Amino acid sequence: MSPQSRHHPPTPRPTAADAPDARLLTEAVTHLRRALRASIRTEYPWETLPMAQVELLQVLAEHSPARVGDIAARQRLAVSTVSGLISQMISAGLVARAVDPRDRRASAVTLTDAGRGQLAAWAQAHERRLSEALESLDADDRSAVRAALPALLRIADLLDPGSPS
Repeated sequence: MSPQSRHHPPTPRPTAADAPDARLLTEAVTHLRRALRASIRTEYPWETLPMAQVELLQVLAEHSPARVGDIAARQRLAVSTVSGLISQMISAGLVARAVDPRDRRASAVTLTDAGRGQLAAWAQAHERRLSEALESLDADDRSAVRAALPALLRIADLLDPGSPS
């Protein structure tokens, strides 16, 4: 029997008792993000922004105007990828490209009112869904989530080299 034809049973998923914390946290974050995104699309079909565009809107909400190269560096993406996303978002009216006020030879991207509105609606829909889910937990679970939030935010800061921490 060749090595390729051997059947190996699936590796059992680790339990909370034997899985490293990092693996469990990765699974939880991945599952939460996927579940939230799917539930939003089911209950709010108007919410069609790809996550990459949402993340660019979030960056521009915090740092606008911004050059495409600066956005790419902040998001750790290729300039061509960001440029393509920006072009799609310009067509959708979510962002605008104009002359960079700091360097008239360059262009910068800004968030439009429509982009701000779309980002606000996206955030409100997600907060509403998370609020509903949190309300369905018992008091001990809600307290555990609340107690974990500061540490989770610190982890996010530690993982983000652009964070002011």
